Amino acid sequence: MLLRLILKLSLAIHTCMLATHALADYPDHPIRLIVPFAPAGTVDGIARLFANEFSKYVGQTVLVENKAGSGGVLGIVAASNAPADGYTLLLGNIATASSVALYPKAGINLKLLDPITLIGRSSYVLVVRNDFPAKNLSELIALLKANPGKYNYASAGAGSAIHLAAELFKSKALVDILHVPYKGAGPALNALYSADVEMMFGSVSELKPQIITKKMRPIAVTSLSRSSALPDVPSFAESGIKDYDVPGWYGVYVPVRTPVEVLKRLREAADATLKSQGLQQLLKRYEMEPVLGGPREAGELLETEARRWSEVVNKANITAE
Repeated sequence: MLLRLILKLSLAIHTCMLATHALADYPDHPIRLIVPFAPAGTVDGIARLFANEFSKYVGQTVLVENKAGSGGVLGIVAASNAPADGYTLLLGNIATASSVALYPKAGINLKLLDPITLIGRSSYVLVVRNDFPAKNLSELIALLKANPGKYNYASAGAGSAIHLAAELFKSKALVDILHVPYKGAGPALNALYSADVEMMFGSVSELKPQIITKKMRPIAVTSLSRSSALPDVPSFAESGIKDYDVPGWYGVYVPVRTPVEVLKRLREAADATLKSQGLQQLLKRYEMEPVLGGPREAGELLETEARRWSEVVNKANITAE
């Protein structure tokens, strides 16, 4: 009996020593950053910028793994269910926050994710065709109210970030615009060029060239204050739509129950990455503002966004594709 107890105690001590040694060596092989979207898009680009800089501070290569499908569901589920060892990260954004409401049968539980950091935030912008009669938000709202259901707006698909931004605008402005979903922001933009629709929301980074060359007219940006990328374009808030703030935000998350020592290492490396001149310069490529938001801010934002978009999805009866 005594011998059995001694053996059990020895085994427990040995296991504890191995675990401690493993944590001390973390990370001893490459880390993967899951991006729940296809390569070559804005989300993928930001992930790769962050991964390159983050690798320098965490002491290991960070490999971007694109796991696209079902509006981000496949990647979110894969990251949530991955081993909680610090070797799997998730790039989160609006799609992560809205996934629970948009895909109720997917079994997504955002409480299975622990926050590491926010990376940055940007704005979306509402644009109209150049020949559209409304020149500003007040004129647009008046025109839409006088002609309910007459005008169309394009989106990158049902449940996409720019679709949600438009539905929130409709709800707050009490206007009726017909939604025309396309398979991506590119086809949506082409529809605007072709005069198949009258307006659309899009990321500032994607629409800025068209705005500068006057191929379309900007109405308002979705951030509370003006975007530094489009300083002459007013925000929805200053144009009369109070409490309208739809940021294009990005953060990093890991599976829950990741060891405290590993979380600390990841968070310290993330903090150093965000403060680096390298990342701040790189984010400008996507017209993003760096956000010095640690784990608390990243966790609170995900929770707040999930609650907000759940209300929008349910109110608008949005069914994701």
